[in-house]
Amino acid sequence: MSTTRHTHRPDEPPEVGVARASFMNVPGSPIESRRQLMVKVAWMALWMLYLAYPASDLLHGDHGPAGTVFGWCCLAAFVVAYVLLVIFRSQAGMRPRACLVIVTTMIALAVAASVVLGGAFLTLFIYASVCVAIIAPARYALHALVTMAALTAAIGAAIGAGVDDISTFALSAFLSGVAMTGLQRLVATMKELREARAAVAHLAASEERLRLARDLHDLLGHSLSLITLKSELAGRFMDAGKDEAARAQVADIEQVARQSLIDVREAVTGFRRPTLPVELAAARTALGAAQVRLEAAPELVDSWPSLADEESGALAWALREAVTNVVRHGEGATVCTVTADEHWEANGERYAVLEVTDNGRGPGKSQPGNGLSGLEERLALVGGRLETGPGERGKGFRLRASVPLRTVPAPDLF
Repeated sequence: MSTTRHTHRPDEPPEVGVARASFMNVPGSPIESRRQLMVKVAWMALWMLYLAYPASDLLHGDHGPAGTVFGWCCLAAFVVAYVLLVIFRSQAGMRPRACLVIVTTMIALAVAASVVLGGAFLTLFIYASVCVAIIAPARYALHALVTMAALTAAIGAAIGAGVDDISTFALSAFLSGVAMTGLQRLVATMKELREARAAVAHLAASEERLRLARDLHDLLGHSLSLITLKSELAGRFMDAGKDEAARAQVADIEQVARQSLIDVREAVTGFRRPTLPVELAAARTALGAAQVRLEAAPELVDSWPSLADEESGALAWALREAVTNVVRHGEGATVCTVTADEHWEANGERYAVLEVTDNGRGPGKSQPGNGLSGLEERLALVGGRLETGPGERGKGFRLRASVPLRTVPAPDLF
C-alpha cells in the first residue's frame, strides 16, 4: 500500500497533491512507484556531470577515430552500468550477484579507458569507488575503498600521470567512497528508526486493548456472577411462593445491570480517550509516512504525570489535530517540532502548554477549519484555550494548546 504524502492546496484537486508527492523521496525510503524510481535515477544522474572532463578530452583530444569511438563506447557503457546499479538497488528483490557483476564491469571499463586514453579517464575510478561502497558489506567497506584508491594510483602511475593527478584522483576515490559508506549507514539507521516507531505505535495500541480487556473482565466478571446468583435466588423464591422476596431480588438484578452498563460505558470512554504517549507514537508513524521528521523530547510524555484525565485527553486531541494538519496541509514541511512547557497566569493559575510547529509554507490566508474549531471547543470544556498562527519568523504553522494544570487529588484510603 502506498504511503505517499497528500499535500494539495485548497485551490487544487487532491490528484495534483498526489502527483507532487510522487516526486518526494528521501534516502532510505522505499520506492513505491515507477515515477519515484525515475526521479531517483534522474537525481543520481546529476552526478554524471563530473564526466564532462573525460568527455571534453574525447572532443578536443588527439586520440584518432578508433580511440574516440572506443572512449565514447566506454563512457556510454559506464553510465548505463551506473544507472542499472541504481535501479537494481532500488528494487525490493535486489540481487547482490547482479550488482557485483555491474560494479566489476565499471571497474574494468575505468581501467581499460584510462590505459588506452590517458589520465582524463581516471575520473571513472571515483564513480567506481562510490559504487563499491554501495554494495560492499560494512565490515569490508574500508578495505575495499583502500584497494580502489591503490588501484587508482597504480593505473595512474602506469599511464604516466603526474604525481598531483595521481594523488588527487586516488584521494577523491577514497573519500567519496567513505562518504557513501556513511550515507549507507545513515540509510540503514533511518530504516531501523521507522520500524521501531511502527513497533512503538503498535505496542501502544496493544496496551490500550489490554487495558480495555482487563477492565471489562474485572467489571463484568463480578457483575455477571452477582446477576446469576440473584437470578437463581429469585427463581427459588418464586417457586416457594415468596413473591415479595423474589421482586426484591429482581430489583437488585436491575440495579446491578444498570451499574454494569455505566461501568462498561466508562471503560469504553477511557479506551477512546486519547493519551499523549499513544498520540505521540501515532504522530511518529503518520509524519514518517508523510516524510516529515518529528522532533520531540523523550521526556515529553511524562511532562505532567499528575494532570487530570480530561485535561490530558484535551492535550492529546490537540497533538492529534496538529499532526493531522501537518500531514494534510503542511505543504513543504520537513520538520515538525513538539514541545511541552508550563505557564503562570497573572492570577497565579498554572497552565500546561503543548506547542506544535512545522517549517512548511504556513496557513496563508485560509480560515481555520472544522478540526481546529472542534479542538477549541474541547479545550474550552476543560478551561483551556487554543492559539494558532504562523510559526517563528512567519514560517510554517504553530498550534499552542493550554489547559489548567490541576493535579488529581490523592484517594482517601481511610
